[in-house]
Amino acid sequence: MRRVQRAPLALLVPAALGLVFLTLPLAGLLIRAPWSTMPQRLTEPGVLTALRLSLQTATLATALCLVLGVPLAWVLARVEFPGRRLVRALVTVPLVLPPVVGGVALLLVFGRRGLVGEWLDATFGITLPFTTTGVVLAEAFVAMPFLVIAVEGALRGADSRYEEAAATLGAGRWTTFTHVTLPLVAPGVAAGAVLCWARALGEFGATITFAGNFPGRTQTMPLAVYLALETDLDAAIVLSLILLTVSVVILAALRDKWIAGP
Repeated sequence: MRRVQRAPLALLVPAALGLVFLTLPLAGLLIRAPWSTMPQRLTEPGVLTALRLSLQTATLATALCLVLGVPLAWVLARVEFPGRRLVRALVTVPLVLPPVVGGVALLLVFGRRGLVGEWLDATFGITLPFTTTGVVLAEAFVAMPFLVIAVEGALRGADSRYEEAAATLGAGRWTTFTHVTLPLVAPGVAAGAVLCWARALGEFGATITFAGNFPGRTQTMPLAVYLALETDLDAAIVLSLILLTVSVVILAALRDKWIAGP
């Protein structure tokens, strides 16, 4: 039987203050929310447009992260090569990099005068900044580390004997990866994808720097909240509540995997 410990007052008081500090702003949203006009505000064209664009771009960004991030996680987890620690560090840089700096970096690479963007514009006539595609790229840039870290951790925790057995039976590397490895780490991939999607949905700094804030084209929910704060506080609260609801649902769905229970 687990022994119940009594918390000393010196720890209990700051713990309670920390809980209040984290939950009071969320309570403020709920208290100040315009509940009487909520249905009408949720159906306003601007809200629906921003919500639809956010869902679309976050989903596309997550798909891009899956295509690129899962193989990257596999390489980091399964392949020994010089500089692997450096590569892993570079992968996690967007986690600590200020999003605005990430937006500037994207402009320098994919802008019309960027390292890659100038070639894309001159060769194919493709312009990425201040477009919906730019939103997807910005969201994928800041969200991919969440997926890579989750999948790499799942791969390191998976039993490699199944992969070795498949190879012994004559399965090729691609067959082993698709029929053995991916099913083994599917929960980790799913959890990483959900976290990636949630991060992409809430992205602000890199998006507004690289893609701008154009309604119907690049104005996602976080950008709509920022704009609404200047003119309509109630609209900003409603948009914030939508994002808060999504965050709570994500945490509830991943509770068993990421939050240890008693």
